[in-house]
Amino acid sequence: QVQLVESGGGLVQAGGSLRLSCAASGRTFSRYTMGWFRRAPGKEREFVAGSSWSGGRTYYSDSVKGRFTISRDNAKITVYLQMNSLKTEDTAVYYCARRPSAVVTTVEEAYDYWGQGTQVTVSS
Repeated sequence: QVQLVESGGGLVQAGGSLRLSCAASGRTFSRYTMGWFRRAPGKEREFVAGSSWSGGRTYYSDSVKGRFTISRDNAKITVYLQMNSLKTEDTAVYYCARRPSAVVTTVEEAYDYWGQGTQVTVSS
């Protein structure tokens, strides 16, 4: 059974930074694509960022490109999301997810395991 546990969320002022972490169990973490998604109040869950298993290929939604950085430490079985220059519209519950493939996709249904989510609130 794979378990993903996010941490690092909280309340931050606009323009500030947060780093989210997603700790995974399972020995096959390094062979899977990892993604970050978010769900803002009243909206559907959306793709934020994804990383290939090696970390060599990363993808971002247009709304966070240039501000967020996804990275992973396969030795620590952890994936991170560094969020800089936060905006009020970044307020959401953030989820990490695993995809059993080497190819990053923005399609939510392609990810098979999900964390419980961590709340990020950006105040003006």
